[in-house]
Amino acid sequence: MSELITDFTPVAIKNASIQYLSGDTQSPGVKFGCMGTLDAETEVREIVKRCEGDEEIVVIPRYMTVTVGAHIKKDVLRQVFGIKTEGLKAGIYSYGRNSKGKRFVFTADVIDEFEDIIELMAFPKCSNMTGLTISIDNDADEVAYTELEFRANADEIGNFYYEAFASELDAETKEDWHKEFNVALVAEPEA
Repeated sequence: MSELITDFTPVAIKNASIQYLSGDTQSPGVKFGCMGTLDAETEVREIVKRCEGDEEIVVIPRYMTVTVGAHIKKDVLRQVFGIKTEGLKAGIYSYGRNSKGKRFVFTADVIDEFEDIIELMAFPKCSNMTGLTISIDNDADEVAYTELEFRANADEIGNFYYEAFASELDAETKEDWHKEFNVALVAEPEA
């Protein structure tokens, strides 16, 4: 076993993957696009117990709101927002009231350039939280990132976020993280 990593300074996020969910079926991971930013914030519920003027508070995580800024691949955007071609001429896609985006698993590598460490992250059960936005600026000196906001809900064992240092994982887990992330991949094997 490798030495326990205690210092980690996230500098970059790369190698993002998306794996679409349809009922009990999960598609193999595909490249998400060129990552720029990722922000994740946990929404919580507070339970308060008051007794003789004192308060005790228990905070329970409910879900995470994740915002990604990236140059997202066009086919990924179409899947996430439910942009479809059914009933239209070849090559024409539409977005409207009947558009329903796919649920998905989102994974990425977080890089510590100072220590040469890679941390793998995964959000196992996600759904888009916003509608399609389009913004084009002829005067811009830099191509703007497309922003995607999604909700990471709890999976079947109650988790909405996973992380692991690549150096601490077995080869199979490391290899399959971006291809087919699921609870069975990360759960301790049954004896």
